[in-house]
Amino acid sequence: MAPERDQRDPAPLLTMSGITKSFPGVRALDGVDLDVRAGEVHCLLGQNGAGKSTLIKVLAGAHQPDEGEITWRGGTVRLKSPTAAMAFGIATIYQELDLVEDLSVTENVHLGHETTTAGFVRPRAAREATARLLARLGHPEIGPDTPVRRLSAAARQIVSMARALSHDVRLIVMDEPSAVLDPDEVDNLFRIVAGLTADGVAVVYISHRLEEIRRIGDRVTVLKDGRAVARGLPARSTPTRDIVSLMTGRDAEHAFPRRTSGPPPPSARPVLRVEGLARDGEFAPVDLEVRPGEIVGLAGLVGSGRSEVLETIYGARRPTAGRVLVDGRPLRPGSVTAAVRAGLGLAPEERKAQGLLMLDSVTRNVSVSSLHRFSRLGWLDRGRERAEARRHTRDLSLRPDDPDRPVRTLSGGNQQKAVLARWLLRGCRVLLLDEPTRGVDVGARAELYAVIRRLADDGVAVLLVSSEIPEVLGLADRVLVLREGRVVHTAPTRELDEHRILDLVMEGSPSR
Repeated sequence: MAPERDQRDPAPLLTMSGITKSFPGVRALDGVDLDVRAGEVHCLLGQNGAGKSTLIKVLAGAHQPDEGEITWRGGTVRLKSPTAAMAFGIATIYQELDLVEDLSVTENVHLGHETTTAGFVRPRAAREATARLLARLGHPEIGPDTPVRRLSAAARQIVSMARALSHDVRLIVMDEPSAVLDPDEVDNLFRIVAGLTADGVAVVYISHRLEEIRRIGDRVTVLKDGRAVARGLPARSTPTRDIVSLMTGRDAEHAFPRRTSGPPPPSARPVLRVEGLARDGEFAPVDLEVRPGEIVGLAGLVGSGRSEVLETIYGARRPTAGRVLVDGRPLRPGSVTAAVRAGLGLAPEERKAQGLLMLDSVTRNVSVSSLHRFSRLGWLDRGRERAEARRHTRDLSLRPDDPDRPVRTLSGGNQQKAVLARWLLRGCRVLLLDEPTRGVDVGARAELYAVIRRLADDGVAVLLVSSEIPEVLGLADRVLVLREGRVVHTAPTRELDEHRILDLVMEGSPSR
């Protein structure tokens, strides 16, 4: 671990003082103070809804504060728009990257400030400048003419950073930049950040992964309920327990909830059986079983085939070989309808794009897979629909307790609860979970872990995919390790640890 940098009170590059911002019915920021120094990584922490997103949108010029003052390089400024913020040298890379997929890397990097001479665009100069930026970021292999739609998630992150650096940037805000990266890609991200700060660039880093804060951060500011409850804490020496307590307002442990009953015995009849399931170019034949009340984890790097296996079991992808059986009965290949009727439910990795009707209410998102239960002679009984949806959302402690609220207004953890409530209402017997806590803060994670455990205790078979190995080990009874589309190891969780799984996903050889 690198030593903490010298923090002997240099003049701040940025100071935000008394920042207040209200929206109808809610005060998102209530007098927040933040200072950031040149060449440091300042980590911004807080649960979903704490005010982080609103604060960085004020800093990015996307929101105007109701009260407060922003000082930049010693002078008071007003960031009237994102363009104005960029002109000052402040760039923001949001979690959901705003790249244009049909444009090339070069066109995205220089979008809005194209290289011109006498009013004429200079494409060759733009390509050369883009190549230099990509090389500076350690990724010369990304072609400047490559369409962005062909790039991996990690490569798209690099393009977003290159776009920020194409301006004379002095501060970069990174919102959950590691959320879609595997461990090697995270290491490369940290090397890039270290290179930026060595050049004097300041980084405001937002992450739910507290272990990352230890590795990359210099100081930490914690938000809770729109207020800064701690400012400028040393990132590497402040105890994790203290940070969690500040974020949640209560003492918290990084322990996973215990099961009220043990996992089912190996002799128990599996509810889900997968036999020789494969998709050409994505994953080799996979065999697995999940018994009622059992949690089975799929561990592997991004691109190892984990999500593809789940989606093929669910019928969203058609297999090229093998079959899926529920209670011994084979499902029709490539049919989501058949899977749902057989009792399968999927909480997908991209819940906003694939799992939720973002413009609809909580009620409709919960009931959408069970509408037949509330209709008669073509009429929908909206009262029953609402009552049943609310019963299940209350059972999961979804907040706020408002079934008519648009689901897009919920935090990430509560959006995930809405997805789970849908399958509880449906009465699913096999729950497929793909990255169930991605983008979810530490407090909401503990709640989701408790929900998953309780579902297993109630007899639901759970198949879990997660990029976070501690999460797989903390929840699963058994683990299948995938590498490059192949199952390289299967074992009870008690026989594995984090180092063993990392060895297997990096360079494991197939074994049983």
